[in-house]
Amino acid sequence: MEHLKPRPANSSPLTPIGFLERAATIYADSPSIIYGNTTYTWSDTHRRCLQLASSLSSIGIQRGHVVSVISPNTPPMYELHFAVPMTGAILNTINTRLDARTISILLCHSESKLIFVDRAFCNLIHNALDLFPPEINRPMLVLVADDAAAEESSSSVLIEGNFVDSYEGMIRKGDSEFQWIRPASEWDPIVLNYTSGTTSSPKGVVHCHRGSFIVTLDMLLEWGVPKQSVYLWTLPMFHANGWSFSWGMAAVGGTNICIRKFDAVLVYSLIRRHHVTHLCGAPVVLNMLTNSPDIRPLDWPVKILTAGAPVPATILFRIESLGFDVTHGYGLTETGGTVVCCSWKAEWDQLPAVERARLKSRQGVRTVATPAVDVVDLETGESVARDGVSMGEIVLRVGSLMLGYFKDLEATAKSMTEDGWFLTGDVGVMHPDGYLEIKDRSKDVIISGGENLSSVEVESVLYANPSVNEAAVVARPHEFWGETPCAFVSLREGLTQQPTEEEIIEYCRGKLPRFMAPKTVVFMTELPKTSTGKIQKYLLKEMAMSMGPP
Repeated sequence: MEHLKPRPANSSPLTPIGFLERAATIYADSPSIIYGNTTYTWSDTHRRCLQLASSLSSIGIQRGHVVSVISPNTPPMYELHFAVPMTGAILNTINTRLDARTISILLCHSESKLIFVDRAFCNLIHNALDLFPPEINRPMLVLVADDAAAEESSSSVLIEGNFVDSYEGMIRKGDSEFQWIRPASEWDPIVLNYTSGTTSSPKGVVHCHRGSFIVTLDMLLEWGVPKQSVYLWTLPMFHANGWSFSWGMAAVGGTNICIRKFDAVLVYSLIRRHHVTHLCGAPVVLNMLTNSPDIRPLDWPVKILTAGAPVPATILFRIESLGFDVTHGYGLTETGGTVVCCSWKAEWDQLPAVERARLKSRQGVRTVATPAVDVVDLETGESVARDGVSMGEIVLRVGSLMLGYFKDLEATAKSMTEDGWFLTGDVGVMHPDGYLEIKDRSKDVIISGGENLSSVEVESVLYANPSVNEAAVVARPHEFWGETPCAFVSLREGLTQQPTEEEIIEYCRGKLPRFMAPKTVVFMTELPKTSTGKIQKYLLKEMAMSMGPP
């Protein structure tokens, strides 16, 4: 048997891009995308993606190039998940919540060749490009027109000369018989996703075709997604490519219901109009659905996959009482999607509702394509006791793990051990039944509305304020967003006029994306410190927790 080796016939590169071709064969006349009054079939979507890939190739986009897109969950955002990799290029989806300064840094770092710009974000992208250093080549721009976007951005001034073409113009010019460029290796990169808006050292996560293929099928299996499901896009596609369901819906020939922004009333309306079966969202989405006016129980169960932050059991209890069937998972940008799920046991159905919610609030067990999950002692590296109390770092062996961080070999090496573990930086416990539960986030990351934000970055802005002497930022509980930044500040001595809480908040909003700015500022004479002068954040966290939600 030692003479039997991999060869071209038995090692064709795995890629999720082939799902679209298959869907166009099986589900040709079935709806692929519904957006307002627009409906496409899988045959339409396949053709449009080939035409777009053809046009991209004709203007010089090729293997290894990065192509960016800033857009809400619209048909173009979905199509680009196939069309860009069909040219051999790498897709970079930009978080629409970031500010121009951060986007400028990420575009420079990624060396993006072209940006597809939804009309609502034209000013934002032009402002970002204005911040480019003069020696850096600017990417080409393609305008994604949308009547709904025109309403959102009435103040936008479109400078047509800045765009090389329009999205629909590129599709019209493309060849529907284009032979798409398959990956030379399944390890070829397919997407570049940034972990957060940190600017001191952007972490660009690079995933390959193989990993994206694995996590897509893994999630469909774990969540039990049947063929021709109806999926509502309440999760931004810029979040880890919609946790892989951008490709997953093609694999099952499902229908993608696209929306520009989350609105609970609209979501309930679309669920009933299109008989939605599945949707995803961070815990904040679940909370919004339970607080919507005039809500009434659903007429059929709708499955929700939630991840991105620990879910309070109270929210799980409320959302399931409305008829939603919640699956709770855990993953990171680095894993490409959810790799741990709270797989439900039939016997738990007999438990009281409150106890069911408590069990479901745990992150769970490894998915089929995740070889191993463990919680290890931060000092010894040994597995902690499975007692639901002993805390340690969550480590993973993942079939869909990133190739690494773009242009950061040191951070890549630090995140992976020689014996195959990925270090998540998250702290958790392992329960006696083998189910994982997150207890805290290391490195003081704050999770607000499913977005990770760095306390260090917010602190650096606070320290730049001439009135501030010391600053520390921790998470404060929030009923709507889950967590919001809470700043503890001591002021410089000798100030003629002390700033107010509102003035500090407005100062931060002028230098950070709005969601990263502190929502609370607590003034102290001096921040608590250790004997070596380090600020004792755990004491500040306790204070923020005791304050409760604002």
